[in-house]
Amino acid sequence: MKSGKKEQFRCGYVAVLGKANAGKSSLVNTLVGEEVAIVSHRRQTTREQILGIKTGRDFQILFVDTPGIHHSKNALDRVMNKSVRSAIGQADVVVYLFDGTKPLDEEELKYLQTLKTKCESLIVVETKIDKIKDEKLRMLEQTNFQQLEKQIFDEHTIFEKISVVTGENVAKLEKQIVEMLPENSQIFDAELYTDRSVKFLIAEKIRGLLLESLDEEIPHGIAVVVTSFEEDGDRANIEADIICERDQHKGIIIGRGGSNLKKVGQKAREYAESLLDERCNLKLFVKVDKDWREKNVGNYY
Repeated sequence: MKSGKKEQFRCGYVAVLGKANAGKSSLVNTLVGEEVAIVSHRRQTTREQILGIKTGRDFQILFVDTPGIHHSKNALDRVMNKSVRSAIGQADVVVYLFDGTKPLDEEELKYLQTLKTKCESLIVVETKIDKIKDEKLRMLEQTNFQQLEKQIFDEHTIFEKISVVTGENVAKLEKQIVEMLPENSQIFDAELYTDRSVKFLIAEKIRGLLLESLDEEIPHGIAVVVTSFEEDGDRANIEADIICERDQHKGIIIGRGGSNLKKVGQKAREYAESLLDERCNLKLFVKVDKDWREKNVGNYY
């Protein structure tokens, strides 16, 4: 005979930390099952805290995807690092990711040691294990683990190895996170997968497309702001400004004969239509705001 005992619901915030390109956004998108954050091979893609929401039968995980940890070079960098510190402060669980194909340096190990003193529940995750195929990378993996074991691991620290590409151990990691969450009531409606607005998601999609289509240095000097969003019957009319730092960058963003801007606009419109489930008109404008990352960052972040 069943006891009829009700399972306790678990809910809490999970800060996802790590250096640039450790796979934070890829992991959050995979666990949430939706495109919450930009995924790019470029460094420092994420600029703000982005909340991804995963709701199960007896849990709700609130993933806080954060900018990559790095040294501050300008006002934008300082805003990004402040976002990381804020995420740690509100987290019930901290998940720190490191790229398994690269050596852990002393700076990263020192950061992890400091992190241990600031959070009670820490999971250290090695990512990209699908790429560890030759003997050299297997030896590097062993060296990384030995350093972690010596300097970081204790009875309160958990270690996992995952691949977002193959899905290896991703479900195991999710289960571990749920077990570490506090018993708590559900915070967001089950159908929500982020707390961000549609305007924010569209602006980030445009920025993500620009990251992939432009030269190495230009993307870090770009911001995107949706300036107008109006729905008229079964159609949405959207306007967005692409902000760059130099006059010469404007021409590169637009492309020869407007080719690059047209390509980005088409893909962004298709994304917006999928997101809104309605037809969209999307207009993009490229504007120059010199040195905005240092002087005018507050206008965009």
